Amino acid sequence: MKGLTLKPLVCAMGLTMTLAACSDATAPQAPISNQTAAASQIAADNPFFRDYPTPHGIPDFAAITPEHYLPAFKQGIADQRAEIKAIIANPTAADFANTIEALEYSGQLLGKVASVFYNLTSADTNDELQAISKQISPMLSAARDDIMLNEQLFQRVNTVYQQKSSLNLTTAQAKLLEDTYKSFTRGGANLNEADKDKLRQLNEKIGKLSLEFGDNLLAETNAFDLVIDNKADLAGLPQDVIDQAAITANKRGHNGKWVFTTHRPSITPFLTYADNRALREQLFNGYIERGNNNNANDNKQILAKMAALRAERAALMGYPTHAHFVLEERTAKTPENVYTLLNKVWPAALDQARAEVTEMQNLIDAEGGDFKLAAWDWWYYADKIRVAKYDFNEQDTRPYFSLENTIDGVFHTANKLFGITVKERNDLPKYHPDVRTWEVYDKDGELMAVFLGDYFVRDSKRGGAWMNDYRAQFKQNGQHTLPIVVNVLNYTRAPAGEPTLLTFDEASTLFHEFGHALHGMLSDVTYRSQSGTSVPRDYVEFPSQVMENWMTEPEVLAQFARHHETNKVIPQALVQKIQAASKFNQGFATVEYLAATKLDLDWHTLTDTQVRDAAKFEAESVANMGLIDEIAPRYRSTYFAHIFSGGYSAGYYSYIWSEILGADAYEAFKEKGIFDKATADAFRSNVLSQGGSHDPMALYKQFRGQEAGIEPLLRAKGLL
Repeated sequence: MKGLTLKPLVCAMGLTMTLAACSDATAPQAPISNQTAAASQIAADNPFFRDYPTPHGIPDFAAITPEHYLPAFKQGIADQRAEIKAIIANPTAADFANTIEALEYSGQLLGKVASVFYNLTSADTNDELQAISKQISPMLSAARDDIMLNEQLFQRVNTVYQQKSSLNLTTAQAKLLEDTYKSFTRGGANLNEADKDKLRQLNEKIGKLSLEFGDNLLAETNAFDLVIDNKADLAGLPQDVIDQAAITANKRGHNGKWVFTTHRPSITPFLTYADNRALREQLFNGYIERGNNNNANDNKQILAKMAALRAERAALMGYPTHAHFVLEERTAKTPENVYTLLNKVWPAALDQARAEVTEMQNLIDAEGGDFKLAAWDWWYYADKIRVAKYDFNEQDTRPYFSLENTIDGVFHTANKLFGITVKERNDLPKYHPDVRTWEVYDKDGELMAVFLGDYFVRDSKRGGAWMNDYRAQFKQNGQHTLPIVVNVLNYTRAPAGEPTLLTFDEASTLFHEFGHALHGMLSDVTYRSQSGTSVPRDYVEFPSQVMENWMTEPEVLAQFARHHETNKVIPQALVQKIQAASKFNQGFATVEYLAATKLDLDWHTLTDTQVRDAAKFEAESVANMGLIDEIAPRYRSTYFAHIFSGGYSAGYYSYIWSEILGADAYEAFKEKGIFDKATADAFRSNVLSQGGSHDPMALYKQFRGQEAGIEPLLRAKGLL
C-alpha cells in the first residue's frame, strides 16, 4: 500500500517506545559468559558490539551475518535490564533526568540491532531471518513486559509524573513525561500480579500469531503464478509487461513462457490490459484468496484468534474494545469518531462507484458482451472508459517517467521547497546491490542525513512501498546525530540496458514515500522517541499525502517528466489529460479502501473474546456496510497484513484521516504559490521538523491557522 511507513518492530511493539527509540548508538558491551569458544568468537566479531567502521555510522551490512543477530538481541536485552536496574537502584529521589531521560536513553544496543534486523526482514528477508524472528519475538515481548510491569520502576515514573506541574519542563520534555507515563499504564503497570501474568501471556500469543500470519502471506504470495504458454493469451498487454512476464517466467523455471504473479507490479497491468477475461478472473482470485486456501498457509484461524486475543487484552486493560485502546493515542481518539468520518465519505463514494458500474456495464453491453461486470473486470473496463472519456491511457505517461528522472524530480521539488541538495555516493554501505545511497545536505550546506533508495521488486521483499530509518535523528550531550533513512518500493526492473519506466501513478508513489523520508530527514528534535515519523499513525501519512500534490503541477512536471528517448518535456495536453482524469474512478478507489477500513474496525470493535469464523465474519461485515458485488475490499482479512502483521490494527483509517489533512494543507500552498517560501518554511518548522515532540493537531493549527476541513479532500476526489 502506498504510504505504508514502518518503524523497527521493537519500536512498534513498544519495547523501547518512549523509553528509548531505535538508534544505532552502541551501549557498553557487558561481559559474556557460559559460551562455547565458537560462540565467544562470534561475539568478539559481532559488528553490533562496536561502532560501525563506516562513513556516517551506516550499518556495516557487509560484516553482518544472520549468526550475529541472536547474540546481539540477547545482549541488548541484558544491557537494558541492567540499565533499568540502575535506575531503580538510584538512591537519589526520582526526577526527570535520572528517571524519564534515563529510560529514554536506555536500550541503545537493542535499538541498534533491531533497526537493522526488522528493516531487512521487510526488505531483504530469507529463511534464516524468518526463523530468527520467530525466536526473537517472544523474547522481545517478555523483555517489554518486564519493563512495563516493573512495579519499582513505575513508582519512580509515577513520582515524577505527579510533580509535572511544578517541574518547569519544555513542551518536548512534558510530552516525553506524559508519553512515558502512558506507556506504563497502557502496558499494564496498574494491574495486579495475576493480571500482569495474563497480559504477558496475551502479548506473547499475539506476537507469535502475527509472525505466523506474515510468514503465511509471504509464502502464499510467492507460491502463486499464472503460467501462460499461448502467446494469444497475452492479447491487449503492453510489450513491456509481456517482456517482464518472460523474465519472471525464466526466474521461476518456466523458460519460453510468461508468468504473472500476485505482486502488484504484475497483477495490476494484467487486470488492466489483458483481453482474456477467464485469465483475469484466475489471477484476481489468486490474489484475493491468499491465506484462504485451507492449506498450510491458511490465515483464517490465525487472524480470528488474534482478534479475540486483542479483545481480551483490551478488556483486561479496562477498555471496551481493542479499537478504543489503540485510538486513545491517535488524533481520532475513539472508533466512534472514525466511523463518523467514514460515514461522511461512504455514501458519496458508493453512489459514485454505482455510477461507474453503470457506465462500464453499458460499455460491455455495447460491445456485445453477454455477462455482468465482475470484480476482475473493473480495471479493464475502467481503463477503456478512461481512454474513451479523457483520451487518456496511463501507459501513455510511462515514456515520460523514467525512474531516474523521477528520482531527480523529487529531489528538485525538495530543493525548491526546503533548499536541500543531494549527492549520490556509490561507495557507501548497502544491504543489497539494488540499493542506492545519497548524502543529503541542508540549505546551509551542512550534511543533514543519509538517504537509501531500494526501488525494485524481488521475492525477498514484502509487497508495497514504505519508508523507515536505520537511525533516527536525535540530540544527546551536545551531539546532533544524523538520520539514516530508507525508501523501499516495488517497481518492475526493465530489461538490461533499458530504463525503468513508470506510470504517472507509480511515479507519484515515489513522491509520496519521499514525503515520509523528508519527515525523517528534516527532523530536529532532542529525543529519539519523538524523532521524525514517531507520531500517531493517523498523522504519519499526512506529510506524504501533501508531497504527492506536486506531481500534478505542470511547473514541476516540466522539470523532470521527459521522454526517455527524445528528452522532450511531457506535452501540456497530456498533463491536462492527467489532471482531468485524476478524479476518474474515484468511486471505486475510495470504496475499496473504505471497505477495508470498515473491515478493520469491525474486527477490532469486538466486545467479547469469541473466536469467530473468519469467512463468515467478513461476509457479514461486507454485507452490513452495503458493499457492491463488483468491488472487493482493498484487503480481505486473510491477507490484511497492515492490521494482522504490520502494526495498523484499528488504524487502517489513518490514510484517509491523513488525506484530509494533506488536502487541506496543500490548499495553503495553492493560496500562496506552490513554492512559496514562507509557506514551505512554516510547513517545515511546524510539521516536518517537530516529529512527535508536540501535540500533532496543535502543530497543524500552528501551520494552517485553522482546523482541517473535509471539503478539499472531497473536491480532490470529485465527490463534492
